[in-house]
Formats: sequence, structure tokens, C-alpha cells
Amino acid sequence: MWKELLQQSQEGNIKSLARAISFIENEEPGYLDLLKSIRHSSTANIIGITGPPGAGKSTLVDSLIGILVKTGKKIAVLCVDPSSPFNLGALLGDRIRMSEWYTHPNVFIRSLATRGSMGGLHPKIIEITDLLKSAFFDTIIIETVGVGQSEIEIAGLAETTVVVVVPEAGDEVQTMKAGLMEIADVFVVNKSDRPDADLFVKNLRLMLAPAFHTHKQEIPIIKTVATEKKGVDELMTAIQNHHSTEQNEKRTWLLTEKAWQLIVDKKMKAVTKEKIREMILLEKKQPGFNLYSFIDQFP
Repeated sequence: MWKELLQQSQEGNIKSLARAISFIENEEPGYLDLLKSIRHSSTANIIGITGPPGAGKSTLVDSLIGILVKTGKKIAVLCVDPSSPFNLGALLGDRIRMSEWYTHPNVFIRSLATRGSMGGLHPKIIEITDLLKSAFFDTIIIETVGVGQSEIEIAGLAETTVVVVVPEAGDEVQTMKAGLMEIADVFVVNKSDRPDADLFVKNLRLMLAPAFHTHKQEIPIIKTVATEKKGVDELMTAIQNHHSTEQNEKRTWLLTEKAWQLIVDKKMKAVTKEKIREMILLEKKQPGFNLYSFIDQFP
């Protein structure tokens, strides 16, 4: 079954691609064989879009799709949404703001739930992205849920990471982790028609100064009004410029990050919190329980 799914997905069958993603998500028998058979010769550009909720990420993605479609590109979009506490499905579901693209032959959009993943990304995001790369897409856009560690994690998956903020986010940006300031390849100040947008951009540029040593060139800051599609062409140009100057060392780093995460997931697969809790309940009955000695039994 998996061979047929993979072949049809790579030939451009959208229904088979959607089924293959569910096949991987649900860890159906044979899903590892499918993953091991994926070709990794794709040149598809992976763009990560992250930032706080309400910054206008989905509207920006909608506009980027429009630009790419006009150039004849085939685009896949993965929208990582919060999970329902009842069925672990995506709460936001299909994005209304992208509704005009759902039937477009060159656009594939899939909402993924975090399924309780601590980082805010889907637990199978690496595998699903590799499946899409093996298909027929020129560009893959991943929009994160925008909470917790997902902003940092996306940098280990995307070749170009776009961080979206709004002018009112001054206090929020002030408290951003240093890591977030460093992983951005492009900053977008959306809703820049609001008061004090220029002052915010100026302050953001000053705050980014310490991160410049980790980049070979200054990080572009693009002002946009996504609802009016203003500044989106400049954003696409900045993304394309970054992609064209990207060095092989970053691709190697990305593969290293992905390999590390997959190894961790594989090693921890048989270790659940419930199992650890049961073991602790038993061992705490013995005198001299020590947490650090306890964890030594896990390889």
C-alpha cells in the first residue's frame, strides 16, 4: 500500500498525497518503509513563517501564495494549529483567509494539529515536510502556531525563517529570547500602517544589532500591510535573496538538526510519562530514591 501511495504522491496525485500524510501522522504499518524510500534530491525552498498569534501570518501566507502562483510555482502550505483537547485535531482547521486557494491545481494546503507537542510544531512535521519535498512542489511554506518554542524549532526545519511581528509588540519583542532574534532570516513588521510603526522598526533594528554577527549580512526588516497586500512583493524578494545566497553549510546544519530530532524521537518512543510515573511510584517505596540515579536506567 505504501509503495502505491508514495508513487502516486510523487506523480502529483493530491488525494494520494493527503492519504500519505495521514499514513505518516497515524504511524500506520509500513510508514517507516515509506519514509526510507523517499528521494532527497529536491530543490524545493522551505519557508518558515512564525510569530505571535494575531500578527497576520495567515494573511501574509495567502499573499505569498498569490505571488508564487503567478510565476507558475507549485506550492504546499502546512498550517500548524493548536490541538483540540478532545480529539487532538486542528482547532482552526482550514484557514478561511486562504480559502481561494483550496481548489487551485498548483496549491496544496494542509492544517496539522500540534497534538500536544511541547514545541508547538506537529510531532511528524519533519517527516511530512520530507514527503512534500519528494513530491512536485517548488516551495513549501510552514506556518507555526506561534507559541512556546515553535519559533525556535522552525529554524531547524526551514531554509528561510520569517518572523512576523506588529508595531504594538514592543514589550513582547523586548522580552524575546535571544535565540528568536538570531534565527530570523527576515523580519516582517505587519500592520505597519498603524501609529508608531516607523519608531518600532527603528527600535527593532537596534535590538537586532547584537545578532548581526551570526548572519553574513544585515537581517532585512520589511514593512507590510498584508490585508492590502502592501509590502508583500518586497517580502518575497527578501526571501528569494536569502535563498539564493544561502550556503551549503546551513543545509548541512538543517540536516543535522533534523537527524538529531528524529533520533531523540526514536529513542524516546517507548518511554511515556505514564510509564515513568508508574516506575517512580514503585521505586519511591524503596529508601534512598534519587532522581539522577533513576534516570540512568534510560539509554
